[in-house]
Amino acid sequence: MKSVISAILRFGRMIKFSHTIFAMPFALTSAVLASRYFHLSIEKIFWIIVAMVGARSAAMGFNRIVDARIDSRNPRTANREIPIGAVSKAQAILFVLASSLLLVGASYCLNDLCFRLSPLALAVIFFYSYTKRFTSFAHMFLGAALGVAPLGAWIAVTGAWSWQAFLLGCGVVFWVAGFDVIYACQDYEFDKKENLFSIPKTFGLVNALRISRLLHAMAFFVLIILGFWLALSWLYFTGVVIVGIILVYEQAIIREHNLSKINMAFFNMNGIISMIYFLFTAADVWLLL
Repeated sequence: MKSVISAILRFGRMIKFSHTIFAMPFALTSAVLASRYFHLSIEKIFWIIVAMVGARSAAMGFNRIVDARIDSRNPRTANREIPIGAVSKAQAILFVLASSLLLVGASYCLNDLCFRLSPLALAVIFFYSYTKRFTSFAHMFLGAALGVAPLGAWIAVTGAWSWQAFLLGCGVVFWVAGFDVIYACQDYEFDKKENLFSIPKTFGLVNALRISRLLHAMAFFVLIILGFWLALSWLYFTGVVIVGIILVYEQAIIREHNLSKINMAFFNMNGIISMIYFLFTAADVWLLL
């Protein structure tokens, strides 16, 4: 029993399972918005959560496999599970396969369109892991990997495409790319040495932080536009304003000459943002409309 628990904890650390909170609330928010038009059952919520866990676990596991050599050379990431041998590549591959099957299986339980689109979703989330090898805008691809979650959740509830869900996905893309640019500032010197691509490496730390602010401003305005498009009420917009304030604070505590608070900005603030957005949107939809 102890060995099973130990293995679960090792794989959980490998994929940083606790960070699932970043994307999960946006997927659930999309499902809540879709529930204005279609019935949202407990069963669908369950399979949406299962699909999200499978997708994110597969994506993170795949990233750790692809980046294992790079991670072993980076002092910041050298103690990750694969570089230190806590998880073998073979074990990680089996984990990715199992997680992928979890996504596909959950999609099958949701509806036919979800099932048919599940391989495309896997392709999108896997492709991100290669992007820092050829484009400085890899952050946008990470955003896209998480941005498919709201669209997938909407399709899970309705069985159809939605431009509103696509817009929410765009908001997630800008939000994720914005905080990933901040996070990538830690690897500025390493990326230059290894000839990897990132916005900080290409444009410098000062300009990278400016680009991050622009991306977060775009995310904020996308959420405002979505609220008007869906005719949501004051509670939704209150949540978005709070999100905007937290984004301003997140940007304010990071400076190019002082990156010591990056972990606070990345882990704490972004988890709070996604939860606040979900809670205020759910309250608006279920209490006021």
